Amino acid sequence: MTSFRRWFLAVLAASVVKAEPVQKSDLQLPPSASIHQATVKELFVTSYEAYQEYAWGHDDLLPVSESYFDGRNGWGASIADAMGTMWIMGLTDWFEQAVNHTANTDFAISHTNDLVSLFETTIRYVGGFISAYELSEKQYPVLVEKAQDLADQMAYAWIRENQSIPYGFINFANLQANIATTNIAEAGSLTLEWNRLSLYTGNSTYQTLAEKSVQYMIHMPTPLPGMPAQGIDPLTGKPVGGYVTWGGGSDSYFEYLIKYARLTNTDDNSYADAWLTAADTSVKTLLRSSTVDDWLYLADYDDHQIIRHVGSHLACFYGGNWILGGKLTNNETLVSIGLRLTDACWNTYASTATGIGPEVFAYISSDGNFTGDTAPSQEQLDFYYAHGFYITASDYYLRPEVLESNFYAWRATGDPKYFNNAISATISFKKYLSTTVAYTGIYDVDNVISEKIDDMESFWFAEVLKYLYLTFDDPNHISLDEYVFNTECHVFKAPPAKSHYGSDSEPEPVSSQPFSPISAPLPAVSLNPALLRSL
Repeated sequence: MTSFRRWFLAVLAASVVKAEPVQKSDLQLPPSASIHQATVKELFVTSYEAYQEYAWGHDDLLPVSESYFDGRNGWGASIADAMGTMWIMGLTDWFEQAVNHTANTDFAISHTNDLVSLFETTIRYVGGFISAYELSEKQYPVLVEKAQDLADQMAYAWIRENQSIPYGFINFANLQANIATTNIAEAGSLTLEWNRLSLYTGNSTYQTLAEKSVQYMIHMPTPLPGMPAQGIDPLTGKPVGGYVTWGGGSDSYFEYLIKYARLTNTDDNSYADAWLTAADTSVKTLLRSSTVDDWLYLADYDDHQIIRHVGSHLACFYGGNWILGGKLTNNETLVSIGLRLTDACWNTYASTATGIGPEVFAYISSDGNFTGDTAPSQEQLDFYYAHGFYITASDYYLRPEVLESNFYAWRATGDPKYFNNAISATISFKKYLSTTVAYTGIYDVDNVISEKIDDMESFWFAEVLKYLYLTFDDPNHISLDEYVFNTECHVFKAPPAKSHYGSDSEPEPVSSQPFSPISAPLPAVSLNPALLRSL
């Protein structure tokens, strides 16, 4: 073999396995960045001051009635969700106040009569405390102690020694799990937080439990290769129905597969391989383009093996997740798809009267417009022919996913359109979400005088304002090459990236068992407790 050929093959091999940085290396902020960042900080300060005045120690501020609501067990969800953002924004006095509140809160009992959600408590409280502990350079060990208090109680979601899938809710009063079905997002989105908890406590039990659940789902029979059904029964381990989606109820299961591989640099390739298989299946089976303007979406696949041409704000995280996963696996095709998915989701913002995107939407592609619901009205069709989608649920609950993907797209490409998108969203939020004391959601994003939703969800602090702030921030601060974000936008410090993620060969579906689901009721997805109270 000639020396040139050896050199050529060595270069080729290196190009295959060397992990590509997630962020654009020479990314430069426009001169106006500091102005827009200050505006976002102002939104945070105004909102948190109102929370302190009208809802301190409770979960959510009700910014229309100037009151409070405890939908997350009354431990102060807004405090837990705001802590990391405070530290990033330099609001250290408030951060220390939040630590003191946390230190003096008993997390071994629920302060309401509600059951405790394994998923929500993990992503908001456990994730929030561990992230705040890391960001503050591990000055406050009480944050780990309180996260551990919660996890010790939530471990009762596994009621049998050989049980892989946890139940979704626990009664902290008697430490009994609520016996019901769950979904793959609830059971499969614990790995990041519980791994970090094991790291800082020296107790591997938390990591073992979280990994056991995900490993079971990776290897279980699936309706589509690498894509488990949304529902699952912890008692039997069987899938419930055959619905496949990147939206609510499944979303963060897929999200965490590639993120866990990155956070831990595990030698177990099954996490990255499972993500790659799901992405490959999605390209082959779920990817759809609208007949107007060629917007790219990921469709749902229902129990009857029929494509549903639906999208949602929740599902719009997928653009950023595919950008991240494509970078980590050196797959520019997936990065390109992720950018197109992000653009389509941003179009749902750009097309409305308020410049804010709706909760649920639908579209028409070359294979039809089936959604599983009623056919679109003439008004919806008119909207579709103007914008490439139509609105099926017009509310905005302060969700972050479109801005999340926009943040990844900005950091990965430096394309000014993503920076400008964040400016547009900030202006719209300030103009259309304001109340007399803070900011809140609206019932109709296509109506500039829409009625306000009387609840400021804690993820307004954790996600929406953090993603916007970081879009306008120095790209080297909380770099995507140094941190992994949980599904609540709590950041965890990651080790230097591996040379590559996933197996060298093309990943294949791991289960050869026939897909045989059971029929049972499924839990509701991403409900807002404050809104349920008002129904």
